[in-house]
Amino acid sequence: FGYDEVNINVGCPSDRVQSGQFGACLMGNPPVVADCVKAMREAVDIPVTVKSRIGIDDQDSYEFLKRFVDTQADAGCRKFIVHARVAILEGLSPKENRSVPPLKYEHVYRLKQDYPDVEVVLNGGVRDLETVDEVLSHVDGVMIGREAYQRPFFLAELEQHLNPGWTPPGRREVIERMLPYVEAQMAEGVPLMRIARHMMGLVGGMPGARKWRRYLSQNAHRDDASPAMLIDAFDAMTT
Repeated sequence: FGYDEVNINVGCPSDRVQSGQFGACLMGNPPVVADCVKAMREAVDIPVTVKSRIGIDDQDSYEFLKRFVDTQADAGCRKFIVHARVAILEGLSPKENRSVPPLKYEHVYRLKQDYPDVEVVLNGGVRDLETVDEVLSHVDGVMIGREAYQRPFFLAELEQHLNPGWTPPGRREVIERMLPYVEAQMAEGVPLMRIARHMMGLVGGMPGARKWRRYLSQNAHRDDASPAMLIDAFDAMTT
């Protein structure tokens, strides 16, 4: 297994990372992040990238973001992944920081205009194909976060949208492909529910999706639970 890049994430606003002086609070100290970029570039042969917010607390101007990126670009960073929300370090929880601060895509778009020679990827609030198209008309890439977890089949829809010749597997086929993994994990003592809870959104938007979730919620925790229950849950959608 290989990696294409190594990322410095200065976007997390949680209390834990603040107490350790890492995460989003480091946007307030660009030289420290730049030192990390330089040290990591010396240690690895793959690109070092930076993921950040557009700002922190009341420092949410475009000029603040540009100064931060200036410093990292001078240190050799050529790719920036930007969550287009400010991080409120005092007063909002990490969960609230993912949705309460308003999205400011225009800051990220402007960043690409000012840095045409670096790769700029936008993150935050991308939940449909139309938004993907709009974002990609301004920047180099888009990062999908919560939507990929809450509605994982969106990634298949996106792949087909970007590559029309590709045919996505059906949801039942996805489940069938999961069965050997589920079987192996359960043989190691992992309860089915621990796996199934992360698959609840797989059939989101399909008729009967509620029956899928209800079946798994009621049965996946049982002592006699088996991988086949995933197929049973899918079949329950049509009964």
